[in-house]
Amino acid sequence: MRTLRLQRQLSQEALGDLCDLDRTYISGIERKRRNLSIRNIQRIADALGVDARVLLEPVK
Repeated sequence: MRTLRLQRQLSQEALGDLCDLDRTYISGIERKRRNLSIRNIQRIADALGVDARVLLEPVK
């Protein structure tokens, strides 16, 4: 998710605004300190313009 966010030149706050989630929640996800619901995965995927499956793929 972080890579996609940075490719789109979005700050954590900007991504949070796009998907109506708090910046600290986005930060927690990126640091692997938060578990996501399916709903929030979809919200983030929509904000990043990708299919939700992309966010579930292992990092290469």
